[in-house]
Amino acid sequence: MLRLTVSAATLTVAAVASIVIFHPGKGWAEPRMASNAATSIQGKARYAVDPMHCSVGFEITHLGLSKVMGLFDECSGTIHFDEKDLTKSTVEFTVKVSSIDTGVTARDEHLKKADFFDVEKYPEMKFVSKEVKRVGQGYVVIGDLTMKDKTKTISIPFKHYGPLKLTIGGEETRIGVIADPITVRRSDFGIGNQFKLPDGTEGASDVVTVRLSFEAILQKIEG
Repeated sequence: MLRLTVSAATLTVAAVASIVIFHPGKGWAEPRMASNAATSIQGKARYAVDPMHCSVGFEITHLGLSKVMGLFDECSGTIHFDEKDLTKSTVEFTVKVSSIDTGVTARDEHLKKADFFDVEKYPEMKFVSKEVKRVGQGYVVIGDLTMKDKTKTISIPFKHYGPLKLTIGGEETRIGVIADPITVRRSDFGIGNQFKLPDGTEGASDVVTVRLSFEAILQKIEG
């Protein structure tokens, strides 16, 4: 009886901890274009991601009951597009992990600790492309995603919008990129544990859905 009581208490504590860590918080609007059609990459140019117009959202399933959503607020990156030779196109994208925001401060602080993202040791996650190719009406970028010194190759389908030339407050040219939702596994990067309920239900799903969209500003026309 004592052993059963201790096991039940342990399960209760673990379940409560899981609820506190992953309790649903802030959501986000799914990125989409209301009217503008996707465009083809044009010319040969270098762009810089605009950190004020960048969204990296994520979603997991909690206790098999609900979706938990959050985002990373700080990102940067550089894009080289070559319309005539996509094999020369490159994408580098960096996220500051400490900018994680799930709408619950206590959970955000826990997610920054060593058992999850360990931001003191690994302050950034990074994507570096290896290939960009045309697929249907859009594109796919294939590259290496690195978190906590672990690297996995992933594919990100995306659509390109623009360029749009602005003349208000000074001239600049922008493009937009909206990626299709992709999935990654926490276990591939050593982020968090794999706590399960007695019936096998995951406390927090290993599979994470990621949504990415951003604007980028023309830096240089390269030919």
